[in-house]
Amino acid sequence: MGALAKSIDDLVKELSPNAQAQVKDFVEFLLTKQVRRRGGILRQDWAGALSDYREQYTSMELQKKALEWRSD
Repeated sequence: MGALAKSIDDLVKELSPNAQAQVKDFVEFLLTKQVRRRGGILRQDWAGALSDYREQYTSMELQKKALEWRSD
C-alpha cells in the first residue's frame, strides 16, 4: 500500500514514540493557530506570565510546558 493511500493514523503508528510526540505537538500547534484565525479580539493579558520560568526552560521547552498547562 502506498503512503498516499494510508490514513494519517496508520502513518503515525509507524513512527517511533518520539516522532509520534512531535506529530502530536505539531497538530496541537496547528489547531491553536486555526482557532486564532477564527477571529475575535487578540488578548494579550498573558504577556510576561511565564517570565518566572525563563532560567528553568528553553523557549521550546517552555512552549511545550505552556501547552501542557493549558490542557490541564
